Amino acid sequence: MEPSMKSNRFFPRTARRNFIFAITAALSLPTMAWADSDSDPAGAVFVMSNQPTGNAVLAYSRDANGQLAYQATYPTGGKGAGTGADPLGSQGALVLSSGFLFAVNAGSNDVSMFKVEGTKLTLLDREPSGGQRPVSVTVKGFIAYVVNAGGTASISGYFVDGFGKRLVPLPNSLRPVAGGASAQPGQIGFAPESDELLVTEKGTQLIDTYHVDPAGYAKGPVQHASIGVTPFGFSVTRRGYAVVAAAGSGSVASYDIERNQDLTLISNVPLGQMAPCWLVTTGDGRYAYTANAGSSTISSLRVNADGTTQLINPTAAAVSTPLDLALSANSKFLYVRQGGGAVSGFSVSPDGSLNPIGAVTGLPPGAQGIAAR
Repeated sequence: MEPSMKSNRFFPRTARRNFIFAITAALSLPTMAWADSDSDPAGAVFVMSNQPTGNAVLAYSRDANGQLAYQATYPTGGKGAGTGADPLGSQGALVLSSGFLFAVNAGSNDVSMFKVEGTKLTLLDREPSGGQRPVSVTVKGFIAYVVNAGGTASISGYFVDGFGKRLVPLPNSLRPVAGGASAQPGQIGFAPESDELLVTEKGTQLIDTYHVDPAGYAKGPVQHASIGVTPFGFSVTRRGYAVVAAAGSGSVASYDIERNQDLTLISNVPLGQMAPCWLVTTGDGRYAYTANAGSSTISSLRVNADGTTQLINPTAAAVSTPLDLALSANSKFLYVRQGGGAVSGFSVSPDGSLNPIGAVTGLPPGAQGIAAR
């Protein structure tokens, strides 16, 4: 299918959105990758401590060359959920959006909202997640959703009040996850150019889709069988293609997100690596990277204009126990959270290759999530 045909499918629906979703789209446009800029101004990287005695966010400054330096630790006001290599088993535990940072508190069943000023964080609000053990959060403009992995898995919505600097729970927004108590959700995420919401279920081999109305309420779920075993982390490109890592089968699949919560398989690519759990795509949607926990590698893929994916390099980088990853604002730098309490950095070349630029250490056991700007 040609890209123009793909775009035309969304335009009629977009034209009918109300004022709130028009603003939402403008605020949530992803930053383009390196192709838009020859430099990446200084920024920040954030990692969540996830400690059961008190959750916090560790802030690192990033210079124009991608080097990180620890700056401060900011309590979330909530509690984390234990130690171990990957206690939440999720992607998206920590998310940046429009000058705010959102963190799940799996031990106290709530979500924290920070204001971001450089590397300085100011805790603005903390609100219940609507369920047990929140593991992933997603934000699109004025609407946020969290997925709860404990008990009977569920999703719940919020209105992000950027003016009042509050996180307002949407009344009666709690929705089930298709797999219920067996779901083991891996991530929740918005499609940036449509009004669809996705949840991966590691325990049931399902990918759920929801339609979010202009008021922020989700309709669904509609369940879809994953082509790969253990669908985990994913990213949705600006063309509306969901690129999903399947940890159990060592593969990456791409899907077309269509009207009526349809999800159509486009391609499935074996990586030849073990446990590709986390996946990100560059802002321009051209490249994808997976963190392969079982092989201690990062794989690189090309995402074509028709949504098909091609493996570029199964071992684009060697990283000891990669557990999560994030790209900087214009995708010039890739940061990988590792087992053993480190974050490694890589510069992203125009051809998608990775070059190491150093690491920082000192993360506590059980640290979770990573976000970069």
